[in-house]
Amino acid sequence: MTEIDWNLIRSFVAVAEAGSLSAAARRLASSQPTLGRHVAELEQVLDVTLFRRGRQGYVLTEAGSLLFERGRSVSEEATAFARLALGSVEAIEGTVRVAASEMVAAHVLPAMLARLGIEEPGIEIEIVASNEVENLLRRDADIAIRMVQPAQNELVARKVTDIALRMCAATAYLERRGRPRRPEDLRDHDLIGFDRSDEMIRGFEHFLPGITRHNFRLRSDNHIVLWEAVRAGNGIGIAQEQLIHREPLLETVLPDLPLPKLPVWLAMHRDVRASVRIRRVADFLNEELKRYSAGTV
Repeated sequence: MTEIDWNLIRSFVAVAEAGSLSAAARRLASSQPTLGRHVAELEQVLDVTLFRRGRQGYVLTEAGSLLFERGRSVSEEATAFARLALGSVEAIEGTVRVAASEMVAAHVLPAMLARLGIEEPGIEIEIVASNEVENLLRRDADIAIRMVQPAQNELVARKVTDIALRMCAATAYLERRGRPRRPEDLRDHDLIGFDRSDEMIRGFEHFLPGITRHNFRLRSDNHIVLWEAVRAGNGIGIAQEQLIHREPLLETVLPDLPLPKLPVWLAMHRDVRASVRIRRVADFLNEELKRYSAGTV
């Protein structure tokens, strides 16, 4: 008999347990066409009909029922093999590499990871602080926290939350230059923004038509530099709402100004989902980022 790809067996077991292609696809983070193709291919290789297809979904035939238990054992053994290959043991320990933007890596993650260290002392964390989208396909990181939805099919991504953005400035600056009451008042203020990127200029144009890069007295494409420039009193900038609340010497400026929210996504490669330690860190960060966005941490 032709050697059988174990992925076909895994798809067969998932469909048998879930009773439909759609439910099995959600469970495996796959697609219905892929699972349907796997089942058809396995039936062709075995020369048997495994399911009766109908309104009730996928129901095992007699032959399918005979093969199901053995198939489930094969699937469980393959999953255990994958976990072992990834260094997953009963004790949750080992290294997890997390990629995040500069601001999240420097000002949001450290407090979260301190709490993780108390709960999971056996897990070691490596942080990749970069605003570039890390290539999870090359395993530059195990988990990536991103502000855009990853597009690669090989990645599993979940939307975590949205982080509110607000304009802000140091109290010392506002006492020196005055507090803007209307958006147009910003023309008389020193603004802090990006250098080569025109993203902030395009955003400001909605309420300050005709604005140019020269309206931004201090410019940098490094987010940490921009944050420190605001804290030092260089002018008015944009920052995450929760970070502003933590700074006693900063004030929110024009709080009713409608700024876009920052979407937060957690992504990992499909192949590492079986790793207990990586899933533990991903689930922990998912909850912590939600709490951070809600202002409860």
